[in-house]
Amino acid sequence: MIKCPTCQTSNLDTSRFCDECGTRLAQAQPVADPQPASYVPPAVSADYPSPRIATPTSVDIPGLDQFPTEENVQVPPGAPEESAGRAHAMLVIERGDGPGTEFKLVSDDSTIGRWDADNGVFPDVDLDAFDSDAKVSRRHARIRRMNGAYYIEDLGSTNGTYVNRGRRLLPGNSQPLNDGDEVIVGKTFLRFQLVH
Repeated sequence: MIKCPTCQTSNLDTSRFCDECGTRLAQAQPVADPQPASYVPPAVSADYPSPRIATPTSVDIPGLDQFPTEENVQVPPGAPEESAGRAHAMLVIERGDGPGTEFKLVSDDSTIGRWDADNGVFPDVDLDAFDSDAKVSRRHARIRRMNGAYYIEDLGSTNGTYVNRGRRLLPGNSQPLNDGDEVIVGKTFLRFQLVH
């Protein structure tokens, strides 16, 4: 267990941030190899040769060319773009760690936060590597597209969500989001842009 230097909470050895207060934790030292230095692997006996597995260089599977690939997928006219997995909008870091980093939004509902496998949090816009001060909550905010319009809402974050440096968004209240708007989550400044 790793003890948080700020709040003294015990966290799993694999945690990068404190589960209680969000402080970055020092990484634990790797465990030494438990195998003694005198260990010698057993020799392969001539009576039992090691198995050899043939690896084919190419495989001909009938009908494989009928499966969809990036090259042969055709989107029906009038189909929404996300059906082909294309981005309809993106967030670009303007101020914070990693300026210029782009996060493409491909679904109608995209969460912003920090990745946390221990608690099953896998946000669409993962700012874990770009938030050295851990000011972005694991589930910080959500951008939703409805009928061609975009909305953003805070998900009860610790350090708040702001649009165009206005008032802090109240958790659960959606606010319209337009092309070119500035979104601040924690200490990270993002620019919302539509993809045309």
